[in-house]
Amino acid sequence: MVLPTNVLLAETRKRIVPPRTTPPPVPAVRAAVPPLAPGALPGLGHATALLRDPLGFLGSLARLGGVVRIRLGPRTVCVVTDARLVHTLLVALARDCPRGAVQDTLRTAFGDGLLMSEGQAHRDRRRTIQPAFGPDRMAGYLAVMHQVTEERAGRWRPGQVLDVAKEMNHLALEIVTRSLFDARLSEDATLAFHRALPDLVKGQIVQSLYPHPAFARLPLPVNRRFDAAVRVLNRVVDQAVNGRSGKVRSDRRAGTLPALLRAATDPATGRPLTEADVRSEAITMFGAGTETVSTTLTWLLDELLRHPEVEARVLAELDEHLPAGTTPTPEALGRLTYTRSVTQEVVRLHAPNAFLMRTAQVPVDLGPYRVPAGTELLYSLTALHRDPLRYDEPLSFRPERWQDGGGLGRPSFLPFGAGKHKCIGEAFAWAELTVAAAAILRRWRPVAVPGARAREVVWTTVQAQGLRVRLAPRTEAVVTAAAVTEAVVTEVEAGAPEQPVNKPLPARCPFTGTGATPVPTPRPPAELRAAADRHADWTVHHGLLAPAELPGYQAYALHELIGHAFPRARGTELDLLVDTLGWFTVLDDRFDGPPGRRPTEAHALVDPLISALDGGARPDTPDDRLLTAWRELWHRQSEAASPAWRARAAREWRACLATFPAEAEHRARGTVPALGLADTMRLRRHGSCLYPFMNILERVHGADAPAALHAEPALHRLRANTADAATLINDLYSLEREERQSAAAFNTVLTLQRVRGCTRSRAVRAVRARVTRLRQENEELRRDLGRRHPAGRWYLDGTRELVAGVQAWTSTSDRYLVPGDRGR
Repeated sequence: MVLPTNVLLAETRKRIVPPRTTPPPVPAVRAAVPPLAPGALPGLGHATALLRDPLGFLGSLARLGGVVRIRLGPRTVCVVTDARLVHTLLVALARDCPRGAVQDTLRTAFGDGLLMSEGQAHRDRRRTIQPAFGPDRMAGYLAVMHQVTEERAGRWRPGQVLDVAKEMNHLALEIVTRSLFDARLSEDATLAFHRALPDLVKGQIVQSLYPHPAFARLPLPVNRRFDAAVRVLNRVVDQAVNGRSGKVRSDRRAGTLPALLRAATDPATGRPLTEADVRSEAITMFGAGTETVSTTLTWLLDELLRHPEVEARVLAELDEHLPAGTTPTPEALGRLTYTRSVTQEVVRLHAPNAFLMRTAQVPVDLGPYRVPAGTELLYSLTALHRDPLRYDEPLSFRPERWQDGGGLGRPSFLPFGAGKHKCIGEAFAWAELTVAAAAILRRWRPVAVPGARAREVVWTTVQAQGLRVRLAPRTEAVVTAAAVTEAVVTEVEAGAPEQPVNKPLPARCPFTGTGATPVPTPRPPAELRAAADRHADWTVHHGLLAPAELPGYQAYALHELIGHAFPRARGTELDLLVDTLGWFTVLDDRFDGPPGRRPTEAHALVDPLISALDGGARPDTPDDRLLTAWRELWHRQSEAASPAWRARAAREWRACLATFPAEAEHRARGTVPALGLADTMRLRRHGSCLYPFMNILERVHGADAPAALHAEPALHRLRANTADAATLINDLYSLEREERQSAAAFNTVLTLQRVRGCTRSRAVRAVRARVTRLRQENEELRRDLGRRHPAGRWYLDGTRELVAGVQAWTSTSDRYLVPGDRGR
């Protein structure tokens, strides 16, 4: 029951204002008229703004109120911008606000199917169709979904460039046809269906904006194309329902949707449903089950291309709960919790329904607003799902927001609607997304074609157009990785011969299998050797090392890492880099001993270092030598630096140093083996000191990178990828050494072996593949950021050189030799 507005306000006031002995009479509260959006043009209203940038325009209205009036030509439409009010509209007010102009267009074309019907007719039809989507049918549908996707993906070829949106459309249509209709469409019918869809969608949106329904009967090009699309869809559906001959066939399987419909009777007349009724419902299933699912699958693949760490985690979960070659079951899908979070985040960020409409048949109240009878009500699921008041960082792809049921059941998440008109095929759609994605990702590794990423094209749905990928078979990647694994392990076991300071990178990259990106080394070799000598003196002067320890330490050749990663560093900046890396290495080695297993000792060692970033540090530290050297290094780093740089560098050094006690806590509690990939990567990313060294790029350059570049989310992604790629390369080369440690090691390869229960070589292959994907994504990010921020190209290039430098150094340094193997 919906309470009158004045009663609700009175009850709210009681909870805020203490009651008096004799409460005064509650004044009558008049419902507000929704505000009118500014910017209406004479004769056109807001139609131009809506057509030019639908999502931007609709999203901008929320700041004006929960309900906002706009004008579309002579019509006034109320846009509901508050998710709670949309939920009220769909549930509490469903009877008073039936479907609006957008759906009316399709009702004229296809009749009163489930998607278009209202009231008792809708309830009767829903009861008829419901058995087709019952839980007892799901296992059979999953098998068909899996088989269809495997067959279609099996026809693709290595190196083939795939138009993803088109291919996902074909896939979704075939899944619906074979699952619900037990039929197969001819190739001609499939192509005709997909050619007709755009004209159907465009005609639907344009006709819904006409000032009078009579405009739909005019011989306008958009109307002619719409009518032709309707005829095509009717022919295709007839083929699926009746067979290619066009004659009604006997439905051999009682479970098909046409069979259920033909066996049903109309409760109002007691007569069987007509063939027009059967066609109407079939068209509903073809439309609802094809375009929205295929669009979501396209966005899913696009987001995985942009976030390879998410793809790696999805594949790991599939390996664990849905092994390759097995037919998915409802129970197995229920265990894919992270994959479900990923699909939910795709649906949230790329909600297919740009806007839907209702019509108020009677005056209704939506929150504080009164909406008169006859008013058309418009809402956008896409805009609602990107509301910053409901979702932190709404334009960011963050599957973790759905972990532990964080988003389920919230009224602001309405991808399938709500109330009595909620999509009947919701469970079918979620399952289809997961099964299709799993089958594709297991067989193929999509590689983005430069300049061919998905872009939003908005009609009644938010379509993903333009995404093209080049297909690389997963099996081929595994074969290539096996050879890489052998080379990596052999190289780590055997060590590397001493080479000149400015040695070139290997002709072929040991991680990508392609030609390596050369690292410029403009300085004379003698300059780098001199820096190494000065660093040795510095470590002894500060008591970090005894003279007797220098030979083993110098075998690490840390100055060579700096030489590769920072090829333009000279003089005092070069010394700063080598000293900082050396100091961090000495600190890191301390944690191979007791502090790495004893949290109290770890905090005693690290907390004063963190305090020094703010100018303070306790004098009674267990290792004053480390602290004294660190205070000097921090002074040299931040001297003459801008406040923004200093704040950023201090924040990222804190995050880096804090990982040492965090790792000690895990070891002390015995929770290292329980850590998953995400937690390990989070520790490794910040604990590797890559973020601070990316900041020192600006010191080497002599100026901060542009503030506008630092504000770019894409730069944050690039920096994270840079840290992850360098860390994973480190993990590959340090693997054997860490396998032999007595203390549990934080190594991604070892984590993958635990999480996936896989072999060592398979874990190495997975890490190698991830490095490749990170580097590929970073090249795309650099191109995009460099185009928009040309003044910051030097910084973007520096992140590439940093990873390449780590790669070159790890393949030659004695740092990761197994103890006792040095000198072999």
